Amino acid sequence: MPIQENLTPLHGWRRKLYIIIFEADTRAGRMFDLALIVLILLSLLTVVLESVASIRQSWGTQLKWLDWLFTIVFTAEYLLRLVCVHKPLRYARSFFGVVDLLSILPLYLGLFIPESRFLADVRVLRLLRMFRILKLTRYMGEARELKRAMLASRRKILVFLMSVIALVIILGTLMYVIEGEANGFTSIPIGIYWAIVTLTTVGFGDITPKTPLGQALASIVMITGYGIIAVPTGIVTAEIARGSSSTPADKQSATRLCPHCFTEGHDWDARFCKHCGGKLPRPANHTVS
Repeated sequence: MPIQENLTPLHGWRRKLYIIIFEADTRAGRMFDLALIVLILLSLLTVVLESVASIRQSWGTQLKWLDWLFTIVFTAEYLLRLVCVHKPLRYARSFFGVVDLLSILPLYLGLFIPESRFLADVRVLRLLRMFRILKLTRYMGEARELKRAMLASRRKILVFLMSVIALVIILGTLMYVIEGEANGFTSIPIGIYWAIVTLTTVGFGDITPKTPLGQALASIVMITGYGIIAVPTGIVTAEIARGSSSTPADKQSATRLCPHCFTEGHDWDARFCKHCGGKLPRPANHTVS
């Protein structure tokens, strides 16, 4: 099937801009992403500090100006991302495109709804770009293996959860009968709540047994809780071990990103996108300095 004309690689200044903004394996791309993450952290700090009344009274004006400055920078960055890709609307609908848009909207909405400005904390989602800088996309194979193991374990985990639900209902009912309303167990649901808190070893302590028999039952529940916690971990671990022994490790991939469909994780020697078939820009470690 021939590649469509609109899947041709980027050229000129758009290609250079694309490499800087989207390619984390180039020197310029790493510097851009690092600078972006610093700005994101500073903007988050600005929003957090502004929510403190004492700081807002002393530095409110300065913090508002800083917040506007960061928002203008992020707006410009978002527009540059749209400019340097083949299909801006497709990027705008992608996960990172939506996150980028949400990170700049709160302050503009704050002109009409003042309280919405504090929703700028959604910018923390943009820190997911650290995965590209740290090259953690190379471990996507391991992430897929973990997902496969959890899906393979879903029936066993479901049976385990049903058993736990039945157990807490029985324990909650027993504690209601043993302790009664005089000791705070005013109903079976309250007893079930206590059983869940105790069995999971959370131990809020808002409701505690007072009678010797109730305390003995509570001791058994606490000890049982330690064993129960390990069960789902063991189930998933067994599936991971089974999968690791039967399937070869995934080939290590780079953080190259397709400018057409924004699929990430292409090998260094890949010439075409494995998802849409579009031609990839050449690896550009030395193209942009």
